[in-house]
Parts: sequence; structure tokens; C-alpha cells
Amino acid sequence: MVVLHSLSDFINCNSAVSDLSVSYWYEGRCPQTSELLRLPRTPMSEAIAHALMQHLATDDRYSSEGKMYGVLLVELPTGEQRVLKAFSGLLNGDSVAEGWVPPIPGRDEVALEEIRTLAQLDAIKQELITLKQLPQRQQYETLRSEFELRLQQMSDRHRDCKNQRHEKRQICYEKLIGEALIVALEQLDEESRQHGIQRRQLKRQRDEVLQPLQHLIAAADARMGELKQRRKELSRQLQAQMHATYTLMNFLGQSLSLQQLIPEGMPTGTGDCCAPKLLHYAATHSLKPLAMAEFWWGKSSCNQDKVQGEFYGACAERCQPLMGFLLSGLRPNPPTPFPRREGGVLSLSSPPPNPLLQGGGQGAAFVAKGVWGEVIPILYEDEWLIAVNKPAGLLSVPGRYRDTQDSVLSRLRQLSPDGMEIIAVHRLDQETSGILLLARDRHTYRQLSEQFQKRQVHKVYEAVLSGSLTTDKGVIELPLWGDPQNRPYQQVNLQYGKPSVTHFQVIATEGNNTRVEFMPRTGRTHQLRVHAADARGLGIPILGDRLYGCHAIASRLHLHARELSFEHPQLGETLHLQVKTPF
Repeated sequence: MVVLHSLSDFINCNSAVSDLSVSYWYEGRCPQTSELLRLPRTPMSEAIAHALMQHLATDDRYSSEGKMYGVLLVELPTGEQRVLKAFSGLLNGDSVAEGWVPPIPGRDEVALEEIRTLAQLDAIKQELITLKQLPQRQQYETLRSEFELRLQQMSDRHRDCKNQRHEKRQICYEKLIGEALIVALEQLDEESRQHGIQRRQLKRQRDEVLQPLQHLIAAADARMGELKQRRKELSRQLQAQMHATYTLMNFLGQSLSLQQLIPEGMPTGTGDCCAPKLLHYAATHSLKPLAMAEFWWGKSSCNQDKVQGEFYGACAERCQPLMGFLLSGLRPNPPTPFPRREGGVLSLSSPPPNPLLQGGGQGAAFVAKGVWGEVIPILYEDEWLIAVNKPAGLLSVPGRYRDTQDSVLSRLRQLSPDGMEIIAVHRLDQETSGILLLARDRHTYRQLSEQFQKRQVHKVYEAVLSGSLTTDKGVIELPLWGDPQNRPYQQVNLQYGKPSVTHFQVIATEGNNTRVEFMPRTGRTHQLRVHAADARGLGIPILGDRLYGCHAIASRLHLHARELSFEHPQLGETLHLQVKTPF
């Protein structure tokens, strides 16, 4: 089976990418020496990945199920370069596919057990679906609604009758005396008692009808709980067997099982991701890794929020813990210089994508680096606040799930002595780069948040639109609304949307693209991206914004938070932060 592919299968070698910049580092520390080991994602590996995307787009089989794909540029002992490609998990139900890196050894040893367990899991899944779709559930809701309506209608009638009886009693007291008054009042009391009897009878009838259905539904729910617990146990048992048999090799020639590498246990799917498969194959075949790139292709499930065609780093939960071992034996990359802060304006001229120089004191450029990956330049820091230059691809704050915990906030909290006090004042989209402001205490956070809410913070973004814009400048006012069934997608909604205002100014025309400045007056989710893409706005999506309709090949979302001006809440001076646009 051919696994090594020629570079010319992906890109034109006569016009190969010569850009040596790095947009992401796969990295980890050697378990023996604690040395930081790194493998880059470069424009070359991204170009190879884009070529693979074009191939995947021609076959519907690759779009039917969403998953991560990866490419690894390697060097043969002869010095010739080749390409490996891999997919995470299974491809259309198979672990082996022609032209793709095979799975890490160990799966074959548990293949029969895996088939048996997967069959059990599928049977559990089908029973869960049946129990969840139990017809009595809908029957119960329908009948319950009907009884609630009847009870409400009865209550309304009885309330009207009660008011009438009150008026009749007043008349009786005014016009009747003696026996006649007693009889009249008893008749009114009897009517009240009859209404109470009617209400109790209707409730009894309701309970007689609904309680059997409730018992049936409760039994179904209890069974679902048992099935879910059984499913969890089966998955845990299978993963334990796989982790004991999956064996990884690094570039020192060392081999260890997943169980030996992470004895405390790892989540489902560890060992099946692209990066471990690619690096293991390269190590076992004496291939030298040069650069790697992973991207998502296909539909995204509701708890992943992945965008087709976007590049992603090593997942914090499954891949990152293995990186140090897998990269052992590779030579580390040298540090890259980092520009210093000058005067009152923080300006990064030609900033490197992954600076390493660390500094201290208010006059130096700082770097925050977490266990998950690349470094983050700190533009400004004092005892009250921190401003960083967030790289594209990194979350501003942690997500809800374990594989979305890596973020600017997570890294700063981990490294700073007062880390848990740090709070993000605002957010940038994961694929947007640029200035992000964080407070070091809640008092400062409230003061800065108030400036954002009162629109006292001046923000300038730079973007490249994937088309030609005929208008030089203007204002976009389109209310935005987020569909809860289609997160994180935002859309213009004139009825329910929140007011959103963006000023724009064309900077330059670059071929078929247009470079613009955005000055948002509000801070809605995806505001600039929607205002650019929507036909009622500029009608041209930002380059690289596949979520909002950009089909042009691009290495990233071309949106950068370039400038931020605000009043320092403690010093009372205007702080103007500025960084150079990296594209």
C-alpha cells in the first residue's frame, strides 16, 4: 500500500511556498530531559493541506462524516521530501484506507473485542433511541396539556360564578330576612361546594389517565440511565484494552504503550488522532518530520463547533499529552527574537509568529507560554491589567468541553501567581488575531467592562476581503441574532437582532482582494464577519472565513484586532495599544 506521496501530487514544486514563517507549533517536553521539542505548521504544510482539501471536496464520502485530517511533510534519508496523510478514527467505518497512514499498532489485537463491543454499543444506542421516542411520551404531553386547559377553563368559569355569588349574597342581605335569607344563602353555598366537587373529579380523572403513562415513562427513563451507564462501562473497558496494546514509537527508537505513557488513563479515541498516527509512522520508517498541519473536514457535530477547512492544533485532551514522547529525538527549533515595547504605544513591527524571548518589568516584551502549545506575546502588563497579542487559532477563554480548554486565559492563569484572579474583559473569535485585554482583579474588570459597555473604547481591526469593494468608506448598521440551533453562526435579523454598528474604510486594493479597516461601535459576536459577508452590508466575506461563505483558499481568517485605545482605570491616562497586522 502506497503511503508516501510525492510533493508534486499536492503542490507545484516549481512554485513551492518559500515562506518560512510559522503559524502554529506542535510541541511537548521530552519525558527524560524536559527539553522543549517543537514541530511547526508552516505555509508549505498548509498549502499541502489545502491541496488535500480540494481532493476531499470532489468525493461526497469525505463530507458525510466530520473528522480531523492531517498531512506531514517528511524528509527521506536521501534528502528527498515526501508527504504522509492521515485521518482520525475510522474512515467510512474502516481503520485502513489506500494511500493513508495505517492505524497505530494495537488495534488488530483487540479487533474482535472491538467488533463485539461496538455491536453492543450500537444495540444500546438503538434501544436508547426507541426509549427516547416512546410514543407514550407524546401521548402524556398531549393529554396533560388537554387537562391543564380544561382545568384552566373550569377555574375561569368558577371564578366568574364566585363573583356572581358574592353579588347575590349582598343582594340577599339587603332584601331578604329570616328563613328566606337562610335558604338563599344555603343554595349559594351548595353551588360553591358543587364547583369544588367538579374540580376534584377532573383532577382525579386526570391522575387516573396520566399516572400509568408517568410510571411507564419513569421506567423507560430508569432503563435509559442503566443503558448509559452500561455504555460508559463498555467504552471504558474497550479503551483500557486498547491503551494496553497501542504501542507508540518516537524518534529515539523508544516504544511504549498508551497505558505506560499515561497510566492514570486517557479519554476515548486517544491514539486514533492524526498527529500521533503521522508521527508514529514517520518514526518507525526513519522519516524526518519537517512540518505538519491538521484541519477539519465534513459536518461538525453540535458539541464540536468545528469549521470545515479550518486548521486546528493538537487537541489538549488526547494529543498534547503524547507530544513530548512522540517528538523525542527531534532537534529543537532555535528561539526567535521578539521586538520590545517603545514609548506609550505598543507597536510590533514584523512580529514573529512564535516569539520565545522572555522579559520582565514594565518596559520589556513579555511572553506567556502554556503547556498546550505556542507562546503568547504580552504587549503591556502592570499590577491591574494585561494586554496580549492573541495568535489566530487560540481561544480567548476556555470552552465548555475538555478539548477546548486551551486558551489565552487558561495559559495566563496557569503562569501567573495571581492567575485565578485574571478575567478576560472582552473576547476575540478563535481564528481572529490581535489585541486582547484582561484584568488582574474584579474591580479593574468592572471599570474596563463599563468602558466597553458605554462604547468608550476605540477599536480598529484590519481585514482582507475576498473580493473588490467599490465603496471607499461608510457605516454598516445591521442588527445581529444568534440562532440557538446553529451555534456559533450569527445572522442579520431585523426583528429580533441586537443593534450592531460598524464603520469601515478601504486601505488598499490587492489584486482581487480589498484591505479594509473596521471600527466597530458595538461588540456583537461575529459582527465584523457578518457585516462584511451579508449582502446588506459589504456583500464580500473576509478572506478565509468559510463559515460565512468565503471559498477562496487561505491559510487563516484574515481579521486582526490592530489597535485598542481606552482610559487606564487606575492611572487615568489614555492607553493606546497597537500591533502590526500579520498578513
